[in-house]
Amino acid sequence: MKPLLVRDLMTVGVPTCKWNSPIRDIARFLLEHHVEAMCVLDAEGHSIGVVGEQELVAAYGREELDTLTAEDIMSEGVPELNPDLPLTAAAQMMKDRGIRIAYMMHNSAGIIYPAAYISYRHILRHIAARDEKDLKDLGLAAERKSPLEQFIERRDEARRKAGLL
Repeated sequence: MKPLLVRDLMTVGVPTCKWNSPIRDIARFLLEHHVEAMCVLDAEGHSIGVVGEQELVAAYGREELDTLTAEDIMSEGVPELNPDLPLTAAAQMMKDRGIRIAYMMHNSAGIIYPAAYISYRHILRHIAARDEKDLKDLGLAAERKSPLEQFIERRDEARRKAGLL
């Protein structure tokens, strides 16, 4: 049996925010979507940092909390891992580097952006899984909604928030 690779458990699609996003909005997003962190993008769409639970908690208590943005509190740089790494090696590298989440980057027309990620939560899910069905939403082979289904969900959610539904 082949060892599991990062690509077998990673989540394709990365939550991102703009450099000037208010940190209260980021905190809400993390809580509502059950994710640990977001990649921060500059005006051109390049990844410049990460804002997660650790950065938000570190900012808590600062007097200017209401005016802080992602750029003010982010950890600079985006921790990367190769999707072809064995999962055991990736877990050890994350532990050794003191990171709870790592990204797989993609280069499109000179813009480098995060395309997928793996976190401690992915590894915990693998440990806890009773069988492969418990992990069917992870990895390159994950079951995904079509772009049209995603659009309809986002549209309906926006309408709900606006009180139109």
